[in-house]
Amino acid sequence: MLGFLVRLLPFWIREPLIILVGTVFGVRILFMALVDGEGWVPAVIGAVFLLGAALRVRVVVHALRARRRRPPATEAELAPVTPAPVTPAPVTPAPVTPAPVTPAVRRPVERKPNAFAQASFAIGLFAVIGGALWIEGKLPEDGTAATGASRPAACRLDEDEELPSAYRSTPGAVTGADLCRALNRTELPELLGTPAERSVYASGTDSTAPLTDRKVAQPEARVEFETYTVELSATYNKLTVAQYAKLTTYGDGREARKLTVLGRPALLTSDHMMKIQFDLGSGEGASGPVGQGPLARTLTVAFDGKDRGGSYDLTVWSESGLLPHDSALVDIAEAVLPRITRGARDQD
Repeated sequence: MLGFLVRLLPFWIREPLIILVGTVFGVRILFMALVDGEGWVPAVIGAVFLLGAALRVRVVVHALRARRRRPPATEAELAPVTPAPVTPAPVTPAPVTPAPVTPAVRRPVERKPNAFAQASFAIGLFAVIGGALWIEGKLPEDGTAATGASRPAACRLDEDEELPSAYRSTPGAVTGADLCRALNRTELPELLGTPAERSVYASGTDSTAPLTDRKVAQPEARVEFETYTVELSATYNKLTVAQYAKLTTYGDGREARKLTVLGRPALLTSDHMMKIQFDLGSGEGASGPVGQGPLARTLTVAFDGKDRGGSYDLTVWSESGLLPHDSALVDIAEAVLPRITRGARDQD
């Protein structure tokens, strides 16, 4: 279909456009092959593009030379056409009126299209389109000028799955999509202390709390970076932060610490993630035993200032074992929790 539309263009627009496109693609693919080390296949493809552009240049050069060798129109071709003499009819008793003489008609001179003007127009049009695409790629998602901030990865959601009944029976319960939208912010890398990174993965799931027979809503959101992984969950049970502090035991290098975040009781704890290894080499897809994963730091914040039950859990960990300062978790919670729009319990 594209080739058919290209063939409909005039010669002096089609050929320069093909030459320009072939040259740009050929140089770009050769650059990827030679500089970025993409291999010999892209190099051959780039060479084919450049060869095709060179052949088109040869066709245009021959057409220009043929136009220059074409002789101009002679004066005889531009002279007016003289009508043939009219022989009068034989004399009869009745008078004969002579046939009207057709006036001389000057044949108009056919104007040939300006090849250079058409070629210049085609090149200019392609440059405008390319410039518009380049500017659009530099703009952030909200349409403003690029400020250098990285764009977060789009949230992956389980939109096709039916929402568990625990969410419908819990007034004001948020979903994984709500948590992901609140957590997946452009300023999150800066709050973590890694402003040059961008999120490589983001997701939101509508889960339920374990060992509750799917009766307690527990939505979760995850945002992954090269250095850190951040998870945010909300648990709609009757367990208060004060009760959770009494039930938790510690001993992983960072003691639990009680504090207040956004006027609500909060608790900082540490625990190791679980690590499961899958053995794909045996052909059976069996998994190995569950091991101890990297250390994670979790900030638990009550839904309200009175700590009437339920909480948000903000967890950060790294495969390398590196953890940010506790103040980074507090800053993230203060920036993210007020943006959870559907949380009916976010009011003191």
